[in-house]
Amino acid sequence: MKELIVICAIGSDRTGLVYDVTRVILDCSGNVLESRMTALGNEFAMLLLVSGHWHTLTKLESEFKKLSDSSGINITIRRTETRSLRPDAVTYSVDVVCLDQPGVVFNLAGFFSSRGIDIGEVNTRSFAAAHTGAPMFSVQMTVHVPSRIQIAALREEFMELCDHMNLDAILEPHKV
Repeated sequence: MKELIVICAIGSDRTGLVYDVTRVILDCSGNVLESRMTALGNEFAMLLLVSGHWHTLTKLESEFKKLSDSSGINITIRRTETRSLRPDAVTYSVDVVCLDQPGVVFNLAGFFSSRGIDIGEVNTRSFAAAHTGAPMFSVQMTVHVPSRIQIAALREEFMELCDHMNLDAILEPHKV
């Protein structure tokens, strides 16, 4: 039976970092099911969901300890299980663009969590506006809205928050 492990690795951004981590996974007969990898400042961060038999995961834990000790990559490992589906929820996409300001993610997360809405994914980035160079910020989220919540009322409350914070935003059904 296949088991799952989540691997979080962060190290100084350098050529070959992804290769080093994925080589260990392959050498231990693991299989990467999902991953998110990106450079953040001068660091490179990886989140991976890996499957394998129990002995594969045990070997991965040992081999990643060796890699961490030899390369300075910080690696955290946690065994997990398949995420259960939420049949009582509808998935929505949230897109926000605004002038860069503190608290955007905090306020969005607070809005959704206070209503019992699960956040499935968040991606953010800072960038310079075309032509003016003004510091901008964008957020893309996937949220799972329980079917008991009326979407029209949720959308109205969400747009009030966005107007208050001067955010340009969209809340729409998730397109696969």
